[in-house]
Amino acid sequence: MDFNLSEEEIAIRQTVRDFAEKEIAPSARERDENSEFPFEIIKKLGVLGFCGVCASPEYGGAGMSYLSYAIIIEELARVDASVAVIISVTNTLASIPLRRFGTEEQKKKFLPALSSGEKLGAYSLSEPQAGSDASNLACMALQDGDEYILNGVKNFVTNGSNADLIIVFAVTDKEKGSKGLTAFVVEKNSPGFSVGKIEKKLGIRSSDTVELIFEDCRIPAFNRIGEEGEGFKIALTTLDYGRVGIGAQALGIAQGAMDKAIVYSQKREQFGKTINKFQAIQFKIAEMAMEIDAARLLLYRAALKQDSGEKFTKESAMAKLFASQTAMKTANQAVQIFGGYGYMREYEIERFMRDAKITEIYEGTSEIQKIVIARETYKSYDKV
Repeated sequence: MDFNLSEEEIAIRQTVRDFAEKEIAPSARERDENSEFPFEIIKKLGVLGFCGVCASPEYGGAGMSYLSYAIIIEELARVDASVAVIISVTNTLASIPLRRFGTEEQKKKFLPALSSGEKLGAYSLSEPQAGSDASNLACMALQDGDEYILNGVKNFVTNGSNADLIIVFAVTDKEKGSKGLTAFVVEKNSPGFSVGKIEKKLGIRSSDTVELIFEDCRIPAFNRIGEEGEGFKIALTTLDYGRVGIGAQALGIAQGAMDKAIVYSQKREQFGKTINKFQAIQFKIAEMAMEIDAARLLLYRAALKQDSGEKFTKESAMAKLFASQTAMKTANQAVQIFGGYGYMREYEIERFMRDAKITEIYEGTSEIQKIVIARETYKSYDKV
């Protein structure tokens, strides 16, 4: 196997890294403190083509590979995990349902604006009583002529208060369980749609997470994605793609935390020498470096499988699970290297620790990833 990036991929990484250092990093701490959404940064990323990385140029996308996408998300998360998840959601969760299951008319209507960053997307599956159990939705959608009427409440929606269009999953047939779910595009100005509670969060505070309310919300039947009853399949397929993005976000958090720890350890003096000379610190850095490399290899394998058109369900789950665990462990140890200063907001390393935790929860908890990995592993033995 060739583990080297192509010249194009190296150039993409450098472009994103330069942009992140100059345009994102300087304001990351302030935006985190104030829970301020990075509107101008997202617009600039859209101009660079990073809101539609893998979408076809036919629909306004950049037509890049999924490996390039993973590199882009990692580099963004290296300085600001909030910006990374905003871009990840609009690239995958909001666009994959349309790209994989939408009609030609839907693609032409919705994808160009998403790909250019002119409009922001969101994905709404979770409900107060339905987190990991995505088949237990209560939000209902009933057809009324050439419209659907939606009623219900969604929660934990990333980009929800700022999104122009949201992929929403609702029940169209209660009797069919998971086979009674259907996917829809809900546009921001739809009558009966409103944003509810805005969550106050531990981390990724520059990214909004909100409750969405549908009260006799009317949307055109044109906005239904696929057929009635295909929603569960669409949701799970989309999450496979999304997990590569969150794995990349976690990897970027881990890399950024290690970067800061190394720089600090080379400057901080104790007992007459810089602390990077102590074996206790060196061992922490060694473990960080090893686990980050392992996470990156798992992530790149999943992305390459996406690019090849092969099934990548197990690979994306492994990448997401291991990268999120690595992010949490690395950020925790980085804070330890900073000592008392690591606990203070002035040094920012505590933000990486706060941001890391969510990667073990959203787009499928670590426990769900283990279920997916075990299920897919057993399937491979069934073929023997």
